Amino acid sequence: MSILWRVEYYKIVKEILEHPEFIKRKKFNHHSNISVYDHCLAVSKLSYKIARRMHLDYKSAAIGGLLHDFYSKPWQDCSEKTKLLEAHGFTHAKDAMLNAHKYFPNLMNEKIDDIILRHMFPLNKIPPKYKEGWIVTTVDKYISLEVFKNPKFLPKLIGLGKKG
Repeated sequence: MSILWRVEYYKIVKEILEHPEFIKRKKFNHHSNISVYDHCLAVSKLSYKIARRMHLDYKSAAIGGLLHDFYSKPWQDCSEKTKLLEAHGFTHAKDAMLNAHKYFPNLMNEKIDDIILRHMFPLNKIPPKYKEGWIVTTVDKYISLEVFKNPKFLPKLIGLGKKG
């Protein structure tokens, strides 16, 4: 794939990357030392490249990958106790999809909704409906392996230990 992929990719996601609400995610920690913004950008770029190579809907893969963790507030800062099925891992996909519709309604479609809602499979029981969703789900897991670079964050990641 030539360098031209970057030009095409940024045309697809420019509106999101330049939006002040999405830029706020630079201050949200994802896992370990990476921001939600950087994590989503990495997931989006790789998902775009894979979908494009496979002659799939690479635009939806790029947008869905970028918005899959577009949740409202930084979960790692939350100190209140919740029931297991109300924890961030089970609920943030729906929050991200609602935010995506609120801020980028013109970019949303059924496939992107599915990508965002189902990206936590198998934690969330329903698998992705589209191949692009499987790509984003798999790439998200792959990119999230960064947490193993700093094992001290693992207890916090799974809800054990101190927050912050």
